[in-house]
Amino acid sequence: VITHDVNELTEKLFPIVEAMQKHFSAGTGTYYSDSIFFLSVAMHRIMPPEITQIIQVDLDLKYKANIRDLFEEFDSFKEGAVIGIAREMQPVYRHTFWQYRRENPKTRVGEPPPDGLPGFNSGVLLLNLEAMRRSKLYNQLLEPAMVQKLTEKYRFKGHLGDQDFFTMVGMEHPELFHVLDCTWNRQLCTWWKDHGYSDVFDQYFQCDGEVKIYHGNCNTPIPED
Repeated sequence: VITHDVNELTEKLFPIVEAMQKHFSAGTGTYYSDSIFFLSVAMHRIMPPEITQIIQVDLDLKYKANIRDLFEEFDSFKEGAVIGIAREMQPVYRHTFWQYRRENPKTRVGEPPPDGLPGFNSGVLLLNLEAMRRSKLYNQLLEPAMVQKLTEKYRFKGHLGDQDFFTMVGMEHPELFHVLDCTWNRQLCTWWKDHGYSDVFDQYFQCDGEVKIYHGNCNTPIPED
């Protein structure tokens, strides 16, 4: 087991992600401490080169399968894909992209699966660091000017850190992502069902198949065995 100092990581991260924090952080400004919420975005820049693949997970998870099986998902990445991530299972981004959706009524942005682009949830992440380092496109998207360009195009202002960045990039460049099955990140939060989206909620929340990882996001109780 190797431990990493959070302050050290934050110090390395801050110059890389400072510009995007104002677009994807809950605070009104850009805070040094906030940069840890963007760790996954630039992990390939701060980890030693001999580390080629990482699984990054939230703490509020319950595993029903061997994590080794999740690691094997790396083998299914298509050419050009750098990150494995599951879809968001609430209409969060239907809400966040409301202005873009109003201006583009036929867009797939924010629409439910299987045909829509509901955005991503970063509770379970497969980071192919080697592919991230190699990808000219992905590294261009980290540049402040590109972040600004995309946030302006999609009229985007979020507060969920790396998840917002991956979601926005996924709207523009889905080829960068290997979409994990919902059973690898079965989110349990139903907050949006009671906040204006009860009519469409189930289209996002449905997940068929045997759950491998439960995600008790927004303090949702995880089922007992």
